[in-house]
Amino acid sequence: QVQLVESGGGLVQAGGSLRLSCVTSGRTLSSFNMGWFRQAPGKEREFVASISKSGNTINSADSVKGRFTISRDNAKNTVYLQMNSLKPEDTAVYYCAASFFSMTTYNSWGQGTQVTVSS
Repeated sequence: QVQLVESGGGLVQAGGSLRLSCVTSGRTLSSFNMGWFRQAPGKEREFVASISKSGNTINSADSVKGRFTISRDNAKNTVYLQMNSLKPEDTAVYYCAASFFSMTTYNSWGQGTQVTVSS
């Protein structure tokens, strides 16, 4: 099993940037495909971005393309989500997730980190 701990959330003005980090423990990061998801108040959790074990395959939601970048450093057991040009609609709790077999179905989740974008 893998444990995930997110950090880097906070309050930022529209147009600003944040970088989220997800540190893994228990298993080596290179064993897992990784994803970022978010959940806004009153809404369902939605996919943000994913990255394959090697980092060669990256997917992202249309709503964040050109603004958010997912990356990983397997040596540091850390996955990142660089968020630029933030909008108020990006306000949500952001979750890191891990999957051994898939890039679409995840079975290990972190506790989440709050991102609030003010207008």
